[in-house]
Amino acid sequence: MAVSISAVVLLGIIVVVLIRGGTVRLAPALACAGFGFFLASTGAAPVITSAISAVTGWIASL
Repeated sequence: MAVSISAVVLLGIIVVVLIRGGTVRLAPALACAGFGFFLASTGAAPVITSAISAVTGWIASL
């Protein structure tokens, strides 16, 4: 739970910086957020979650 919350905060900060910097426009950012929201309700969500957990576990072991 703590990993997913901090990942959401980090990714949110990155999106805000990219939008404010002009690298990413608001409409594509909203489209990506919507895609992520709907992807979370599919069968791919557990696979993505376990992959992120494996990567964060690997980074923590370094």
